[in-house]
Amino acid sequence: NIIFIDSPVGSGFSYGTLEEGFISSDTTAVKRLVVFLKKWLRGHPQFLSNSLYVGGESYCGMIIPTLALEIHISNKESGEEPLLNLKGYFAGNPVTDDRFDTAGKVQFFHGMGLLSDELYEFAMENCGGNYSDPPNVLCAESIQAIADCTKDINLSHILEPKCEAIWSPRIQQAAARNGTSGLTVQYSAGDDLLFPFKCRSDAQQLSYIWANDEGVRESLGVRKGTKGEWKRCDRDLPYARDITSTVEIHSRLRRQGYPALIYSGDHDSKFPFVGTQAWIRSLNLSITDDWRPWPSCWGAGHTAPEYKPKECLEMFARWLSGDPL
Repeated sequence: NIIFIDSPVGSGFSYGTLEEGFISSDTTAVKRLVVFLKKWLRGHPQFLSNSLYVGGESYCGMIIPTLALEIHISNKESGEEPLLNLKGYFAGNPVTDDRFDTAGKVQFFHGMGLLSDELYEFAMENCGGNYSDPPNVLCAESIQAIADCTKDINLSHILEPKCEAIWSPRIQQAAARNGTSGLTVQYSAGDDLLFPFKCRSDAQQLSYIWANDEGVRESLGVRKGTKGEWKRCDRDLPYARDITSTVEIHSRLRRQGYPALIYSGDHDSKFPFVGTQAWIRSLNLSITDDWRPWPSCWGAGHTAPEYKPKECLEMFARWLSGDPL
């Protein structure tokens, strides 16, 4: 059984009954998730004995391990019923720590041939691996040069074209001047709704049509009057990013014996696998199996299941059942 949760409050179809409920942060979102899970299980006690795994993608790299630790603390220290039968967690293409994530980007860009050896070595020499807070002018200059070299790259998948989202402010403003909507402008580009998509992001427009359809909302059981326009990424929600790193949280969870599945799309440059490998190495974990060809979702970007759903499903199924990957 899978529960999909729109979090924080206000994202997706989630809503609050009070205005202050929409004000959130990393830590607030985690605490609310624990409250939700306990309430849900009280209402559905037949699932209490089921093993619980929590997981998510991208920025959930900050939320999921923190949530797992919060569940552990709630179970062991507060003892508040019901206890959540947490067995492990997974995080894909995870945001984890700016030091590792940013350094990983530079290393990834160079490894994929997007930066010259000279620029890479210049950046290494002057930044010393600190690209998120440049310590000197030469480092700042090298970071700008790296940005210039990669500005036309699709960061989510470096092999795919970089396309402007059809719901971007620029397109929506242009559409407004024409007295129409950005989506309608796109419809006119083809003979019918299902015009040939040139970019992966083009297909995402369909989620706007689908999620804002009253028939769909009724089928999903969305309570009337609780949600205005559905947005894929609502940038207007008041939200504080008050967790800066989850590396130590991963370490604490490992010491408590919780297994974790950490995976990445190999063509994701937003939070590339080399940065993920670096922070995992920093945990100084004991190696129980020699390095070997692991199951790989070749060609996946940010995030892996979006690009390679079949392969990722097989990976999840094996991991959850305890089978060798």
